[in-house]
Amino acid sequence: MEREPPAPRGGGPPGLPGGRAEIRPRRRHTARYVARVIFEPLVIGADRDLPAPLLTELTALHASNREFHALSGEFPDPDDIRAEQVAAALADELAQPGAEVLLARSEGRLVAVAITLARHPDPAEPDPWIGLLMVSGAEQGKGYGRRVVTEVEERFRAAGRRAVSLAVLEGNTRALAFWTALGYEVVDHRTDRALDRPCAVLRKVLRTPTGPAGAPEGQV
Repeated sequence: MEREPPAPRGGGPPGLPGGRAEIRPRRRHTARYVARVIFEPLVIGADRDLPAPLLTELTALHASNREFHALSGEFPDPDDIRAEQVAAALADELAQPGAEVLLARSEGRLVAVAITLARHPDPAEPDPWIGLLMVSGAEQGKGYGRRVVTEVEERFRAAGRRAVSLAVLEGNTRALAFWTALGYEVVDHRTDRALDRPCAVLRKVLRTPTGPAGAPEGQV
């Protein structure tokens, strides 16, 4: 806990009347509280159908990130993201070998979703990948993004993986700041496989954690 410096002995700093020591109000320190987050993998049956309530939640989460979808071009109209589009996109993701969709809930609410790959489709890429991290627009700035990243990293570390990589679309400066604050470093620039979009490729070596992740306040 920070302490105020002791008042100077023998009178205050120059310019204060009567030689009084300057008295400054103590800073109020607000504890940053992140509610408990429960993680569950998304499982789609052979019919590729999602439960209607879950699909509604996932569609709302995507729709709350209009700025990202306008940049990514993954859906035809970022102002009109539809449930069937979200369902098809998730089914395509899960069709890839080693893919997992991880749902993050807090107090029953779906606050974030992460999509990971145990191995990149390119055999020259040895690392697992984070294909997507998306936090509900209403929940951003509360620390959920950092919490999800920590969970994903811990899972990969437990599986014996030594590093993790991801790609950030060029122009997504907010995402780039978020990931670099968490220790990811830009190692390459190239286009993605899906839509030939220019991206920055980031990588982080997974070391034994020594403390909480250090992303700045106000990040996802």
